[in-house]
This record gives sequence, structure tokens and C-alpha cells, in this order.
Amino acid sequence: MMDWIDNLNDPAQFALFSGVKILGVFSVLMFIVAYAVWVERKVAAAIQGRIGPNRAGPFGLLQPAADAIKAFLKEDFTPGHVRKVWYWLAPAIVMIPALLTSAVIPFGSQIGEQKMVIADLNVGVLYTFGIVSLGVYGIVLAGYAANSKYPFLGGIRSSAQMISYEIAMGLAVIPLFLWVGELNLSQIIQSQTGFVGWLPSALGGLRLPNWLAFQSPMLALSFFIFVVAAFAETNRLPFDMPEAEQELAGGYNVEYSSIKFALFFMGEYANMVAASAMMVTLFFGGWTLPWFGLDQPAAGLVGGLLHIGIFLGKMLCFVFLIIWVRWMWPRFRYDQLMDLGWRRFIPLALVNIVATALWLWWSA
Repeated sequence: MMDWIDNLNDPAQFALFSGVKILGVFSVLMFIVAYAVWVERKVAAAIQGRIGPNRAGPFGLLQPAADAIKAFLKEDFTPGHVRKVWYWLAPAIVMIPALLTSAVIPFGSQIGEQKMVIADLNVGVLYTFGIVSLGVYGIVLAGYAANSKYPFLGGIRSSAQMISYEIAMGLAVIPLFLWVGELNLSQIIQSQTGFVGWLPSALGGLRLPNWLAFQSPMLALSFFIFVVAAFAETNRLPFDMPEAEQELAGGYNVEYSSIKFALFFMGEYANMVAASAMMVTLFFGGWTLPWFGLDQPAAGLVGGLLHIGIFLGKMLCFVFLIIWVRWMWPRFRYDQLMDLGWRRFIPLALVNIVATALWLWWSA
């Protein structure tokens, strides 16, 4: 039955399998985005003593479908005072970087001869940071295009916030590259197989996986800085200054409705998923799970699917963490946010780079 695939030339097979992986990643990403909204509403309801979505389907499970239908059917109104070209362009610019980032993330080991990554780039991390930095343009354009004071303030806040924490996030991963010596995300995952070797023999029963977050205090600090910067980059509480409903009435998306507002909404959750996937890949072993021997590439269908399931499970844990923090922590003041980024995290990340370099030089 599969002979027709074998008869295709190499470029045709590459195009076919790449198309299948793109379609699969996009479908799973959109499904997670839809139900992350449902989970957030349920978590918020539980924390606040409410029920949450419970009308559309059992336990409200069809609420994401109802919301999607509503977004598509609502009138797509363009206010007369906006700058129309930028007004239409901004929602797409917010959504596209999150989709492009998923292209280089290894969501599994391999099935057959196919690696479970769309593009296995040798500079995957540099590509990721380059694409992520484009997301701020959509929010700034939305604030500028709205031609209104609250969206404009949201766009200005976003540009300062995201640029500031991009620096901290970029500096946070340099110790990881010094430690591993690779920029390829698949190779970074391969370096995290097995168990850590620094535990004393008296604690031999305690077996921590060899994930980078557990390999040294410097890398644990890098993970902490990366997580906080990820909250700021995704505009999530306690760093949701560009929206800040109580201050800016929603910020940069005040003038948007219908599918354009839905694109901003989807972009925020897609960025959450992408940030969670990067945290799993860089610091928590990606698709590896050494306790069950699932830390080596598996060519078989069952093993490959297990690795994909492990990656998704880890990623969903971080998505849930981001959701939970929103409903448990208060919002930072803007001066506190900028002080934390420039006067705390950037110097701390620089010291961490020097400490990692000195440790590697001493232990060489």
C-alpha cells in the first residue's frame, strides 16, 4: 500500500512528509490553544468559587467550538478613525511568529526514518529567538493603528517590556549552550539522556533525570530567569502590562472585534504553548523519560508515539503553570517590572554566564 511513497524521488518524499508534519503540528497546536482557554476558565472558576463553562456540551467541553463559531460569525467592524492598513495587518503579525517557532521544536524522536521535527536546523535556537522577537511588532502596530490613547499606551508598554525581557531571556540560555556546545535543539535533547551523576552514593536510590535544569546550579538559575522572561514575553500575569484591563481597558486590542480579536487571543495562547515547548526542550529533556528507558530515539511507531506523548505531557504541565499563575499572583507595577528586568535579571544572567564559563574552564 505504501509502495507509491517509495517510488517518489527524494524531494517529493521530503515535501510529502514535511507537509504531513506541518499539518499535524498545526492541528495539535490549534487544539491545545482552544482547550487551554477552556482550562483557564475552569481554573479561574475553581479558584474564585464559580462553576465556569458548563452549558455547551458536557462539562462545557464544546465551549471552544462555540467561541470559534461566534468569532467567525460576529460582524467584522472596522472603526472609521483607525489606520486601516496597519489595523488589518497587526493581528496576523501577532499570530504568525508563534506558528513559525513550532517549526524547529523536536516534538518527538523519530518514526521510521522521519525525525519528529519539521525543520532540524543547526541554529534552531537562534532561529527561535529571531522569530519570537517579531511578535512585538504586531502589538506595537495594533496600538499605533487604533489611533486611540489606551491602545497606544499598551503598544508602548509592550515594546519596552518585550525588548527588555528578550535580553534577559537570550542571556539566560547562553550558559546552556556553553554547557552543551550545541545550538541544534535535537542535539540539546540528546545531551539530556540518562540520570545525573553528581548525587552522592548515599542517595543512590534518588535518581534525577539528566535534564539540564538538574545538571548544575547555574543551569537551574538559567531556567528560573527563562521562565520569568517567558511570562513577560507572552504578556501574562504578573506581566500583562500591555493589556492591564483595570488600567487600559484591554490595551492594544481595545478597538478590535470578531476574528481580528480572536487572532490576538489565539496568538497569546499559541505563544504560551511555544514558550512551554521551549522550556521542555531546553531544560527538561524534551521527549526523554529515563525512568522507563524512553530516552533514546525509537524508530518504531509505538515508541515514536510514546515520545510525542511524553513531550506533550511535559509541555501541558508548563501551560497549566502559566494559567495557574495568572489567577494567583497580582500584577506588577510598571516600574517594578522594568526594575526587575534591567537591574536584577540582566546583571544576574551576566554573572551566571561568567560563573558557567569559569566552572567549565576549571573542570576541563
